[in-house]
Amino acid sequence: MFYEFQLKDYISISPDMFDKDLKEAIFQKLDSEFTERTDEDIGLVISIKSVDKIGTGSKLPESPDRYFPITFTVLTYKPELHDVFNGVVTSITNFGAFINLGVIEGLAHLTQTMNDFVSFSKSGVIQGRETGQTLKAGDLVRAKIVAVSFKDLSNVKVGLTMRQPGLGKLETLEGEN
Repeated sequence: MFYEFQLKDYISISPDMFDKDLKEAIFQKLDSEFTERTDEDIGLVISIKSVDKIGTGSKLPESPDRYFPITFTVLTYKPELHDVFNGVVTSITNFGAFINLGVIEGLAHLTQTMNDFVSFSKSGVIQGRETGQTLKAGDLVRAKIVAVSFKDLSNVKVGLTMRQPGLGKLETLEGEN
């Protein structure tokens, strides 16, 4: 799910940025420090939307930087259980399919790729034994989030399934209608 959050923080502006417009300098600093940062409470910061309020700057004796209290708005994405997405299979491994959901990549374990007993071939294809359906890199799919782990904030893990009605390879779903 996508969210907007208004946050408050202190930002330091180094002397090499003093010649820039203050709001522009703060925006650049926020962009470099917060974009693509992940937090369990707000998710993955996609972009800085705006700098909303800049307080009076202050200087610490041991630093040449100026410190400003600021309020700013960020756009975030937080993967949530039961969200359903269309995505693209980026790779197939012997344990499942990695699927790009646009903002983040998730994994559908081999057993969660289709309603069939499946096998993995060394050519990078998952195939259903009874249906003959296949899944390979580049296929468009619809998947549902069934697990999310923020244990390692630099590598958020998203577990997916395609085994429920309305989920799976889009080409196959279109054939069912």
